[in-house]
Amino acid sequence: MARRYTRTRKVAPDSRSASARAAGLGTSETGVHHWWAQRASAVALIPLTLWFVASLIVHASGDYATTTAWVRSLPVATLLILLQGVLFYHTALGLQVIVEDYVHSPLKFAAIMVVRFGCLALTVIGVVAVLYIALAS
Repeated sequence: MARRYTRTRKVAPDSRSASARAAGLGTSETGVHHWWAQRASAVALIPLTLWFVASLIVHASGDYATTTAWVRSLPVATLLILLQGVLFYHTALGLQVIVEDYVHSPLKFAAIMVVRFGCLALTVIGVVAVLYIALAS
């Protein structure tokens, strides 16, 4: 049996720029928007959560009638709806990152859609509940 000798080819170092090497690897536009949206929603959640926890502490000893009267006020109902919207938006962004990082299958897109629709459904349910209490006679 004859030996085959092959020449190994030396590969020159990649002299392209960083942007040229990244070309074709996808867009960074959505990633930056996603990052900023998550940070902005986190910052918005700080005062909303502090207000909500303080309100729960103040109204902890109240009965049902007192609590529903509190929710019926326009500023409180508005803040509760805003809290739910920002909270579930931030949750959807965070869960999407987890799915993108840890799900490596063709079901990744379906999992992201389940997360988004689940958070949307929870937001709608919460907003309807607040409006039901706030607009009840």
